[in-house]
Amino acid sequence: MEISNTKSQIRLPFVLFAGLAAGILVGATFGKRDDTDVDPEVRKFREVLTQIKESYVDEVNTHDLVEETIQDMLSKLDPHSAYIPARDRERANEDLRGNFDGIGIEFRIFNDTIVVVSPLSGGPSEAVGILSGDKIIRVDTMNVGGIGITNEDVMRYLKGPKGTEVEVGILRGKQELVFNIVRDKIPQYSVDAAYMIDDEIGYIKVSRFAATTYDEFTKAIRKLKEQGMKKLVFDLQGNPGGYLNIAIDIADEFLPASRRIVYTKGNNSRYDQSANATSRGSFENGDLIVLVNEGSASASEIVAGALQDNDRALIVGRRSFGKGLVQSPFDLSDGSEIRLTISRYYTPSGRSIQKPYDDEQAYARDIISRYNHGEFFHADSIHLNDSLKYLTLKGRSVYGGGGIMPDYFVPLDTSLNSHYLNELYSTYAIFEYAFYYAEKHKKELEDMGYENYRRNFVVTDQMLEELVQVGVRNKARPDYAELRKKKRLFQIHLKAQIAKGVWKNDGYYPIFNETNEILQQALRLFDRAPEMDRMNM
Repeated sequence: MEISNTKSQIRLPFVLFAGLAAGILVGATFGKRDDTDVDPEVRKFREVLTQIKESYVDEVNTHDLVEETIQDMLSKLDPHSAYIPARDRERANEDLRGNFDGIGIEFRIFNDTIVVVSPLSGGPSEAVGILSGDKIIRVDTMNVGGIGITNEDVMRYLKGPKGTEVEVGILRGKQELVFNIVRDKIPQYSVDAAYMIDDEIGYIKVSRFAATTYDEFTKAIRKLKEQGMKKLVFDLQGNPGGYLNIAIDIADEFLPASRRIVYTKGNNSRYDQSANATSRGSFENGDLIVLVNEGSASASEIVAGALQDNDRALIVGRRSFGKGLVQSPFDLSDGSEIRLTISRYYTPSGRSIQKPYDDEQAYARDIISRYNHGEFFHADSIHLNDSLKYLTLKGRSVYGGGGIMPDYFVPLDTSLNSHYLNELYSTYAIFEYAFYYAEKHKKELEDMGYENYRRNFVVTDQMLEELVQVGVRNKARPDYAELRKKKRLFQIHLKAQIAKGVWKNDGYYPIFNETNEILQQALRLFDRAPEMDRMNM
């Protein structure tokens, strides 16, 4: 079903992204067409499959054989054409719909126990009285405590169609309680943070371009403008992409009418599209910095490229991922789906930012190769191809051929990384300690107030030692030398996690962003005002 984009001057089918493996997708379904060109190949495939079924010496699962053949066939085309089996399709599309059906809790698994971190606001668990700290010990007749339970298990047990009921056994302290919860639509949010860094500078972080992102984004813009925002940092680091029409709408908020945002070209002209900004826009004036890194891909690169080519914003960080292929989902008769590359997208200057993919292994290892080659640390490690040079609206040189190159390069700060800290995260030790500390001290922390906490709360040596011991219990081997060397880093991370337990993301990001080296550099660039709004130069 085609959906008219009410904002951008483009008509696109419903657009979807399911992660870097699948890419940006322009929705479509199979229609009637002339199969003359493919009939011989189809007949040949049918003949081979028939002979296998009728004549092969052993019993063959032809369903699995066909599934594997489809996957192998698509993998020969490009890295982003993909096959989604029917059983996986719902989950593959879920993240970007902006909601899912379930009971509405944020949870963690601590010591093989499902612990409710928080019932989601307005969700069915909150409505029946589930509380932070409750331990889920039973789902219907199934005991769910014990060795080996995974996040995937919990999702499988608790998610389900809207309107269905699930009985959940809860351990609250020493008391066992039973709740009957009717599943409902649970909203997912993609604007992770929106707050004022100081009296003039606002900060918005978008984790993906989902169905609800535009509404979340414009709400955040309004809130920050009411708080006095005159300059904005728009953080797209680690954003893997999303709905193309949402990316277009958000770019439109920064650009004046008629400015080109993106265009696509395919082998079939019906996939050629172009999007221009409309007369609407909530932040067309004012200094703007966009943050990107090697994890910024696809729709993120569309936004960054549009703003860079129109000389509207400074792009700060490291070279983005380099994903410029557009996929369309086509429904198959058994409920499965193929996602087939139908076109390439181009930034307003004409750049294709798709990196080469003729070598499948090199493509898969590209980010690791960038790190090993030194690109994360030195901008001059990137060799720009003059044959792929393009000009922005005001005549600056920009380059295609693999990602968006930032206007200002920020090297990776290795002092902000720690193998031991990563171990504390991967074993959930830091989450567990911060969660229980926040639960135990919630009243005194709330009484302290967030701003007082952010400025004055100190993570003590005793707290760090207690964290180490939780790590030991969770099989994270202690590294006291690393802890002493990077003590402040550990303190910031633990302080941010504790704040999240009390004030959610609004409390977490202002503290965590002290370790965001790209953001910290960006804040030092705002005094270069003539370069910020290049459209007025």
